[in-house]
Amino acid sequence: MYDIAHRKSQKRVFIRDAAGLVRNKEVKVELKRHEFLFGAGAFDILALENAPEEMRDKFAARVDLWKDVFNYGTLPFYWGRYEPEEGHTGKEGMIRAVDRMLALGAAAKGHPLCWHTVCADWLMKYPIEVIMQKQLDRISREVGDFKGRLGYWDVINETVIMPVFDKYDNAVTRLCNYYGRIPLIKAVFDAAKAADPDAVLLINDFNTSEEYAHVIEQCLDAGVPIDVIGIQSHQHQGYWGREKLETVLARFERFGLPIHFTENTLISGELMPPEIEDLNDYHNDNWVSTPEYEERQRAQTEEMYRILFSHPLVKAITAWDFSDGMWLGAPSGLIRRDSTPKPVYHMLKDLIHGEWSTSYTAKTDDSGSFALEGFRGTYDITVGDKTVTVVNDGSGEECALTL
Repeated sequence: MYDIAHRKSQKRVFIRDAAGLVRNKEVKVELKRHEFLFGAGAFDILALENAPEEMRDKFAARVDLWKDVFNYGTLPFYWGRYEPEEGHTGKEGMIRAVDRMLALGAAAKGHPLCWHTVCADWLMKYPIEVIMQKQLDRISREVGDFKGRLGYWDVINETVIMPVFDKYDNAVTRLCNYYGRIPLIKAVFDAAKAADPDAVLLINDFNTSEEYAHVIEQCLDAGVPIDVIGIQSHQHQGYWGREKLETVLARFERFGLPIHFTENTLISGELMPPEIEDLNDYHNDNWVSTPEYEERQRAQTEEMYRILFSHPLVKAITAWDFSDGMWLGAPSGLIRRDSTPKPVYHMLKDLIHGEWSTSYTAKTDDSGSFALEGFRGTYDITVGDKTVTVVNDGSGEECALTL
């Protein structure tokens, strides 16, 4: 039902010390960091860097909970908030947040570089050609500023609705309509790729229909350097279930590109009414988490993760809200408003660092080697009081380690 054999691999590891090959010695093997990206919104990490002294303990406690589960996080680069006044950015605080994530052994993703929502209002005073240049300059600046620190970017967000978005006038919808959707996508991706050729670049959308697939098809035909297909899965109105998950996976696997579930939400409260078309239109001042719905959240999240982890093209899953009350005020987090962990938090911790982890003791043979077998990722190999690191990446190539 959940075949995850493809998540594992093996390689023969030779161990040496100053005296030569280390033969017939006990070796402790421990997975330290999954190759798979188990993510969550890293907004609390950024908040810790910018918090007043009286709030630091609150966010520090949340960061401690975050790091015990996740190896990947999304940080907010919404243009209207990152640069509320032209030329005045949140760069310094963001650098501290990214560096904290790196120190925790986690990778960071920036979200998003181009989006019609939360756009910078000050752009609207400029003619369209200037707006376009400022959009490309903004991408070059952010990607360049974080090159070598931040390896993943949502380059453009929600392009299916972008040209027809009419809730309010904004600079990016203007760009989309003036230049065309595919030319705009290509221009912003090219700018990101030029600023950091090694960065992993995503297109991202909440629309998981054939419309999105058609946009991706057009992009690939136009030479847009998409590295990853991003799928938003906000489920405030109810769990998708196996059938929809498999339908969505089948729709996008045809491109052969890695798939990231970039924004996953399952709530532990009353569901949003089904007639709500734009989730932002729903307001509930008493949207609370309850024990009954927390168990529903735990069970549905576990099934979803097992389904996605079993699909070979899925390379990342990101829980959008780490704590309740973040987006829409929903009980959508893995921890409650008071920072206590929910059942879903404990389930994910046990799944990722228990069932889906690798830890065992082996012994080198007469050749000074042993077979490293387990989930793909970065391992600590310990012999006596010496520890070295090795990556089990599925290549199957032999490697030699020196203590």
